[in-house]
Amino acid sequence: MLRIYNSLTGKKEPFRPIDPHNVRLYVCGMTVYDLCHLGHARVMVVFDVVYRYLRHLYGPEHVTYVRNITDIDDKIIRRAQEEGLDFRTLTRRYIEAMHEDAVALGTLPPDEEPRASEHIDHIIDMIRTLKEKGYAYQADNGDVYYDVSRFPAYGKLSGRKPEELRAGARVAVDEAKQDPLDFALWKHAKPGEPSWNAPWGAGRPGWHIECSAMSTHCLGAHFDIHGGGADLKFPHHENEIAQSEAATGEHFANYWMHVGHVMIDEEKMSKSLGNFRTVRDLLKRYRPEVLRYFLLSSHYRSPVNFGDVALDAARAALDRLYTALRGVTPKKPASDEAMGEYGRRFFAAMDDDFNTPEALAVLFDLARDLNRAKQEGRRDEAERLAGIMVALGEILGLLQEDPEQWFKGEEGEGGLSDAEVEALIERRNQARREKNWAEADRIRDQLKAAGIVLEDTPEGTTWRRA
Repeated sequence: MLRIYNSLTGKKEPFRPIDPHNVRLYVCGMTVYDLCHLGHARVMVVFDVVYRYLRHLYGPEHVTYVRNITDIDDKIIRRAQEEGLDFRTLTRRYIEAMHEDAVALGTLPPDEEPRASEHIDHIIDMIRTLKEKGYAYQADNGDVYYDVSRFPAYGKLSGRKPEELRAGARVAVDEAKQDPLDFALWKHAKPGEPSWNAPWGAGRPGWHIECSAMSTHCLGAHFDIHGGGADLKFPHHENEIAQSEAATGEHFANYWMHVGHVMIDEEKMSKSLGNFRTVRDLLKRYRPEVLRYFLLSSHYRSPVNFGDVALDAARAALDRLYTALRGVTPKKPASDEAMGEYGRRFFAAMDDDFNTPEALAVLFDLARDLNRAKQEGRRDEAERLAGIMVALGEILGLLQEDPEQWFKGEEGEGGLSDAEVEALIERRNQARREKNWAEADRIRDQLKAAGIVLEDTPEGTTWRRA
C-alpha cells in the first residue's frame, strides 16, 4: 500500500483516497513574473511522478491533477509596471515559457490549470462567505482581512503557535489589520493597478485566497492531496487551511506534501536571493532527461544540492542505463506481476513515500542483469529485462528515448550532422577493409575532435556524441 509522509501529522500514513474512482491532487504552481528556475522544475517533476504513479495505481481516468497559475499578485504588478506592460501581456509571456519548460522536462500536463484572474468570481464568493461567517472584516483602508483569532486550529500544519508568531510579527505602515497575524483576502484598488469590482469595493485578491478558491472550485471542499514547495508551508498553506475550512466547514486536504529546496552554495535557490539557474539556461548545456534524473536522484522531501558535478553524474548514470538498452528490442511486460522481483522492489520503493532514489537503484540492477544476458547471448531474456526497464522507467518519466538517438545526441552537435557522421564512418570502414590503417585512424581522430565516440563491435561500428 502507498504510504505518504503527511506534513499535517508529521508521519507516514497509508494513502486512502476519499474516492478511489476520483483521486484528487492539487499543487501550487508558478507565479508567472519570470522564467522557471530549477526549484520550480523540481516541484513540477516531483508531482509529475506522483501523478504518474497515482495513474498507475488507480487508472488514468480515476486521477485528477490540478496545478494552478498565479497570474495576479504584487510581484507580477511590480514587474509589469517596470516593463511598461499590461499584466496580462507579461503573464502570457511567462505562461508560454513555463509550458515550454514543462514539456522539455517530460512532464504530463495537469488535468486542469486554473488561473487566478479567471476565478475572481469564485474568490469574491469565498470572501463573502468568510465575512458573513465572521471570519473576515474590512479595515479602515478598504482592505479585507482574515481574522486569525477566529480559527483556533491556526498553526496546525506548520506547528507554529499563534502567540509565538505574534511575538515577532510586525504590521506594515500601510496596513490596518487588527492583529499582526491577520492576512489580506482583498486589497483595495490603487492607481495604476488592475482591479475588479466587489461588494466591499474595487480591488484585487490576496495571494492566499486565490488557491483556496481555485482548489475547492476544481476539486471540491474536501480532497486528497495538496502539495507544493517546502517554502509554502507557512504562511501560504497555513492560511489556505484557515480560510478554506472556515468557509466550507469541511476538512480541506487529507495529505500535505512538501518538496525540499534546491540548494546552491548552501542557500536555497530563489529569485529573491538572485542565485537561481533558469531551466532554459541549463537546457543549453544539459539534455532535459539529465535534469529530470538529477531532480529524482534525491528523495523529494530532502534538499538537493545543485552543481555541475551532480549534473554530470546524472548524465553518466543515464548513459549507463541507455547503454544496457542499446541493441535490444524491449518486450513489454504483460502485467506488474510479470516484472517479478524487479517490479516488487520498484513498487515497494514508490509505495514508501515515492522513494525515487531506491526506485532508480532497481533500474541499475536491471541494467546489470540485462548486460549479462546480452553478453551471454540470451536474447529473449534480454528483451524481457529491457521491457521491464522501459516500463518502470516510464513511471519516472525516464528511458523513453531510443538508445541510439540518446547517444547520437542533438543533430549537428560538434559541427557534424548525423548523415556526415555516418558517411565518415563508412569511409573509415572502407579504409579498414583496404587495410589503410593510417586513413582509418585519421578519420577516427577527426570524429573524436568533433565529439564523436566510436565503438567497434563484432556486429559493426556504433557511435555516440560525447
